[in-house]
Amino acid sequence: MPDNMDYAKEYVFYDSKLAVKPVELQDLYRFTHWGRSRTLEQIERMLGGSNLCFSARNDVKLVAFCRMLTDFVFRGSIWDILVHPDHQGQGLGTKLITYALTHPAVKDIPIITSYSTDLIPFLKRQGFECREGLMVLQRVPIEYS
Repeated sequence: MPDNMDYAKEYVFYDSKLAVKPVELQDLYRFTHWGRSRTLEQIERMLGGSNLCFSARNDVKLVAFCRMLTDFVFRGSIWDILVHPDHQGQGLGTKLITYALTHPAVKDIPIITSYSTDLIPFLKRQGFECREGLMVLQRVPIEYS
């Protein structure tokens, strides 16, 4: 680790799925209980099917990621909010979500949802509210291995 701590705070943000390689994203998923078993093939297909992908790099390393599914008019949902543990607690997650939610392609969408029991306090700080009425058809259990 360099002596200059400013190095750890230099982030470059991207709004393209082309800025993320599946193998890099798989490395971030390993720090979650719900994404550890995702294969490179699944991640590649997921990236292809996502409308928007947002990421941040420190130097050349992928250190944060989230993606959005949307119709670009009425609804959007944000998924897979990831920040590498070495970069948590520095405001990077907030910067990433702000970058995503204020992106010109989605800034006027009236309803953005997210589903994450792990990130409820974080998402509340970003303006999200817990609402009743969420309906889920879960065809495959979430892995906790």
